Amino acid sequence: MSVTFESLGVPAALVKVLAADGKTEPFRIQAQTLADTLAGDDVIGSGKTGSGKTLAFAIPLVAGLAEIGVTRKPGVPTGLILAPTRELATQIAAVVTPLAGAVGLTVTTVFGGVSQQRQEQAFRRGVDIVVACPGRLEDLMRQGVVRLDNVEITVLDEADHMADLGFLPGVTRILAATPADGQRMLFTATLDNGVDKVAKRFLDRPHLHKTEDTAPPVEMTHHVFEVAPSDKNDLVRELASGQGRRILFTRTKHQAKKLAQKLTEAGIPSVDLHGNLSQAQRDRNLKAFSEDVRVLVATDVAARGVHVDGVELVVHVDPPAEHKAYLHRSGRTARAGSAGDVVTVCLPDQRRDVAGLLRKAAIKVTPARVDARSTQVDELVGDRAAFVAPQPKAAPRPATRQNAGSRSGGRSGGGQSGRRRPASSGGRGRSGAGRGQSSSRRRTGDAAR
Repeated sequence: MSVTFESLGVPAALVKVLAADGKTEPFRIQAQTLADTLAGDDVIGSGKTGSGKTLAFAIPLVAGLAEIGVTRKPGVPTGLILAPTRELATQIAAVVTPLAGAVGLTVTTVFGGVSQQRQEQAFRRGVDIVVACPGRLEDLMRQGVVRLDNVEITVLDEADHMADLGFLPGVTRILAATPADGQRMLFTATLDNGVDKVAKRFLDRPHLHKTEDTAPPVEMTHHVFEVAPSDKNDLVRELASGQGRRILFTRTKHQAKKLAQKLTEAGIPSVDLHGNLSQAQRDRNLKAFSEDVRVLVATDVAARGVHVDGVELVVHVDPPAEHKAYLHRSGRTARAGSAGDVVTVCLPDQRRDVAGLLRKAAIKVTPARVDARSTQVDELVGDRAAFVAPQPKAAPRPATRQNAGSRSGGRSGGGQSGRRRPASSGGRGRSGAGRGQSSSRRRTGDAAR
């Protein structure tokens, strides 16, 4: 008999939402953790990227708040999810929102890089669940816009990435501001770099669920393409030319922007994602990538924060600096059981560094010497997408007396042609469960602390 969300005790209203999205059977980490989290227990969930951790905490968060019957009040949310990046916070909110809506709960996001006015307005109206990055949330706490003393359930997602970014001191202050008797869930790839100390301090006798080690899933195929410096640009363009979605990772923001422009000019519509973009630009580019643009060129800002279905290829245009970044970049493909390929483009003087990187990441792959016309590349890319003529650039405005001495806003173009092929044809209860007696561990939604 197969395990279903319903058999695990997920409330019927949430089961209906999941089924409408084609989700009827839980992934491994969901099946392992839901019995404990739905009972109100603290949990540490450890699993590879793309294993389904978001739903593993979203379901019990929403179900728990609905069961408690929380009362919405201005500035005092009852559910909190902490995430390391804006992109991840946005995508977590997109998963949580339909579940929350099914039981009458509201969700908002809190992160920097945007005006805080909308966030203040959401708190003044009253919101149940906050998905936040630590920096902006602490700012709003200091300003008195939000208090966390009524939070019933707290989730810390991608805890190891927060540690890598130096966010744990802020995370610690935020967790200390939430009630000690609330439920807490921590999801992470690893428990090193201080994450274990956070877990020990803030989680009460947590159940540890580790689905497997953090090595890449078997559905992911790795390739190392060694290429001469003079052939690298043509190879990268060819790898970008397939019909499916793909993400190309570069080391710097400037490289990401420049490569996206060159690919677009070569008839391969592309968008970029990096730290120099405003939040509106990030949202617009991610939306385009999830809908009609096939290529996203990104820095490591997207290594954990992008969850788009159907990414069939990840290309390390520039090999990352360390193996964790390699694993998380690569984890944008082969998600939730789907297959995917990962290519590392390696110049001759990068062989030793790439070999060390893969050894630390527990990846075994034999490098292949290629160029853009090699059989290995042709077979990997498959059917090429049709050429898309780039939008013509606006002509510079004629000089007037007012702007004759100013710099022209136009920019010289110059498309970059490349070898192109035509597309081929072809209802649970808590009595006696969880933390001893639930009445002593959990407060009703409208009780003041």
